Amino acid sequence: MKALFNSEQFLSPIPPLKVKPGIPHPKMSLQFRRPLTKRSRLVKSVLDSAAVDEFSGIRNPSVSTSYRNPRLSKPNQTVLDAQTKVCTGPTQTKPLNAEQAFKVLDTILKSVKGELKDDEEEVSNAQLGAFFAAMTIRANAFPEPTQWSEGERKAMNYYWPHLVRFLPPDIIFLADPEQSIMGMSSSIGPRFIGNGTSEMRLVGALREVLAGGHLGYEEVQGVLRDVLPLNLEDKKSAAVSESLLSAFLIGQRMNRETDRELKAYCLAFDDEHGPVPVADVRSLTHYGEPYDGNTRYFRSTLFVAAVRSCYGESCLLHGVNWMSPKGGITEEQMLKYMGANTHLTSMHAKKLLEDEDVGFAYISQREAQPSLYSLIGLREHIKKRPPLATTEKVQQFVRAKGKEAIVAGFYHEGYEESLLMLMRRRGVHSGLVVKGEEGALSMTTRLRSPIASKGLPVNYCSGFRSLNTTPTPTLDGVSRESFNTVVNAKDHGFEPSDTPRTDRSVTKNIELGLSALRGEKGPAYDRIVLNAAMVDHLLGCDGAQDISSALDRAKEAIDSGKALNRLLGYINKSNRVA
Repeated sequence: MKALFNSEQFLSPIPPLKVKPGIPHPKMSLQFRRPLTKRSRLVKSVLDSAAVDEFSGIRNPSVSTSYRNPRLSKPNQTVLDAQTKVCTGPTQTKPLNAEQAFKVLDTILKSVKGELKDDEEEVSNAQLGAFFAAMTIRANAFPEPTQWSEGERKAMNYYWPHLVRFLPPDIIFLADPEQSIMGMSSSIGPRFIGNGTSEMRLVGALREVLAGGHLGYEEVQGVLRDVLPLNLEDKKSAAVSESLLSAFLIGQRMNRETDRELKAYCLAFDDEHGPVPVADVRSLTHYGEPYDGNTRYFRSTLFVAAVRSCYGESCLLHGVNWMSPKGGITEEQMLKYMGANTHLTSMHAKKLLEDEDVGFAYISQREAQPSLYSLIGLREHIKKRPPLATTEKVQQFVRAKGKEAIVAGFYHEGYEESLLMLMRRRGVHSGLVVKGEEGALSMTTRLRSPIASKGLPVNYCSGFRSLNTTPTPTLDGVSRESFNTVVNAKDHGFEPSDTPRTDRSVTKNIELGLSALRGEKGPAYDRIVLNAAMVDHLLGCDGAQDISSALDRAKEAIDSGKALNRLLGYINKSNRVA
């Protein structure tokens, strides 16, 4: 990394950064070929302050998978693979064949009897809850093609008489809540009420969910506030069993959440730390990247935020260190690797947003919403994304005195409208959803393949923006116009190029981003410029009505060195603001 952070050498090539796998991350020791300027010395001291302690639990901080908390228990892989197929929607579910079904149920039986091999992980309660809830919902509510296969019926008929002798009552309830699926082998399901008031409330809600039904806004919020945060240190003292909670979360996703249910998840913990601080900024964009990160392609949003902040478009990023199912590269990993403080509160972020030399900030869900953050381990054992994977992208951890906008990435068709609905509910002036690469926010300059998958294409954008004139004000007093478009980078002067691969390498993603911010032209530079300018234009930001002008000012922010200086300034000031 010798010249990587030297703000004087914007156009010099960046040598590759090499981190030996399997060893703790050392303090960064930077050597500068030129005498250190005041700015360079400042950057060097900030990076040197990223002590070994920060990475004490990370085996190899250059790889995204190493950021998984080693204290979290691992799920059983055989059952997890089955969950991938059956814990999903009415049209996406892939019924197990006989061989798969027999293997899964045999694994579950051996696990509950304590007979698994030493090298196999136990099937967790969360996995049992998700799997059997999924089987029940499929039997009760799914269309015929995604109901139980003949192989699944044979396997269940063979194993259930054995399983019912060893499974705990909550799992038997989830597998046959009304004694209508497994026959007369057990009457536990209809009689099960749970332990304690919180669990009794959850069981009542689950009876509706397991039948394929939906819940009201207050009912969902009541359940979430009753059971969260999870007690990660002493699971025995938890308000509810993990099996019931995992069944609730994946069951609501399998039934395709209603607007009421999504609003409940989205707003449930807005006041966890009291009133949200208000930043004195003219414009603020909240970035909702998928929390589970990128596993294949360059993730550009951190660098886009540095660019947009140069001309007054303040940006607030949020996310986590690591999240399943992808366990990919996140903004928090990159910032932590570069030595930034990733434990900022909303008040700290407010100060950085108001700082004229910074103008953007990152907040971890760990600090902003610890109740939802407590679900990270459970979510890994659920395997498929719960409703929170959608709603956590539409958060406002800091408000603004000026205009506000929310931008979120999506992949599965249908959820773009749900995300926009939540943005309107938030009352922001503008909202934008982007189907970027990997379901993230990054639009690409790559040409669409003639054999591209069905559905909405990559670079599809949909949203709304406030109007200068207000012919028909909405209920919140803001008049908006809706739009949708597919961005063709070639139409705006970009040469088609393949997206740079990062393949879970945090250092590779950082190198690409910093090379671009130092002015090195190429695919990463093009993507940062494209994404900054198109977001400005589509949100209706001042000075971006003309796309060419928006592109020019994004390029100027990079080529002048301002964007790099802001990113380096953020690394420094994030450590001082707290």
